[in-house]
Amino acid sequence: MTVQKKMHLTSLGCPKNLVDSEIMLGLLELENYSTVEDPAEAELLLINTCGFIRPAVEEAVDKILELAEYTQDDPTKKLVVTGCMVQRYGKELQKELPEVDIFVGIDEEKNIASLLTERTESIESTEKRPDTPLLFLHQPSTYLADSHAPRRLATPFFRSYLKITEGCNNRCTYCMIPAIRGDLRSRSVQDLLVEAKSLEQKGVKELSLIAQDLTAYGDDFSGHLVKSGAKDKKDNLVTLLRQLLAQTDIPWFRLLYLYPSSVSAELLELMAEQPRILPYLDIPFQHVSDPVLQRMGRRYGQQELEQLISMIRQILPNCALRTTMMVGFPGETEDDVHKLLDCLQRWQIDHLGVFPYEAEQGSVAADFAGQVDKERGEERFARVMALQAEISTQQLKQYVGKKEPVLVEGVSQETDLLLEGRTRYQAPDIDGCVLINDGTARPGDILTVEITETHTYDLVGRIIH
Repeated sequence: MTVQKKMHLTSLGCPKNLVDSEIMLGLLELENYSTVEDPAEAELLLINTCGFIRPAVEEAVDKILELAEYTQDDPTKKLVVTGCMVQRYGKELQKELPEVDIFVGIDEEKNIASLLTERTESIESTEKRPDTPLLFLHQPSTYLADSHAPRRLATPFFRSYLKITEGCNNRCTYCMIPAIRGDLRSRSVQDLLVEAKSLEQKGVKELSLIAQDLTAYGDDFSGHLVKSGAKDKKDNLVTLLRQLLAQTDIPWFRLLYLYPSSVSAELLELMAEQPRILPYLDIPFQHVSDPVLQRMGRRYGQQELEQLISMIRQILPNCALRTTMMVGFPGETEDDVHKLLDCLQRWQIDHLGVFPYEAEQGSVAADFAGQVDKERGEERFARVMALQAEISTQQLKQYVGKKEPVLVEGVSQETDLLLEGRTRYQAPDIDGCVLINDGTARPGDILTVEITETHTYDLVGRIIH
């Protein structure tokens, strides 16, 4: 009889990291592990970390120390830490966090089961936990998961993510992703179709395409050309989307993380033609001031952003725009902040994420002159967020009285007296939601909801049918 083993997973960071966690879950399930919510019940405590910015690293370290408490009196429990933080700081972590049993870099996550077996046998033979954690770290990262990797969804069954590339060829001066994740590697269209069909069979109704930069998909391909009009060209995001539309019946496709200067009219026109590609674009601008953008290493300026927004609203007039902005970047002046506030006021962006700049060790920008002190950066952050709250309040009012398709998530996180869902214009986990106060539905249903009122970031409505 096979003995069932229990594990507790903590997945930190972005959806791209979550996909990695889901693959590790799939691999461990093949080794008879099942997940439990209570870490006290688990033989394996697994943490997949983010290492992108300092607050994420601090969050990960706090979580490691919290879970390490469960291993102190039981040497058979294993604490395993994986992900971007390990890839970035592996040897330092090995010295600073002896509480951990194994540190696993990104490329070694595919071997998580065999690494655990090796460590277990070592502990059983000595009957005590070794003083120094094992470290498995390949640098630079070159691994690219494919559809053959087992994957157990950690999201609700009706929505999931499709990671179409790994790594990044952009060299933004504040960003450590290329150093952590390596250069751009795109998966083939055929492999992505296999995974998308598998997700459809599992009940996925909303599939969000993710990458560090969706618009870079296929830039690393060579030799494989497809017919497009009068000329041949390589597979790209548009050709991938056309295949996903043709070969699956998934009702909602969402695009997350597109580089501003690479969003094409061809992509927008496809979105206008195909209602299954949701009218929603997540395009991180990072700033609007030309000098700041130049120091960031971004390949555009304010004029290009103005043209992009105009093109989107001409081709996709009802498209919801989400962007991110960074305040407090080295050399940022009050004039730069005023330009940012002015653009936000004029553009009326639907969803906005704002981040105070963090000088990341190893990044080019960490050595720039003109570092903005933390207090001033936080004050600028507060000003931008206050303006966006006003903009969001006004933007949402346009939906009152409208009847919108809503993907029902289930009972509201705020109260079990309400249901909760999302319109096409709201992405999971990062945007607001629709609070449903009238009608019944099951999680995963896509129903028509009449919007009756609004809050700062959320909508309220009743099910029509």
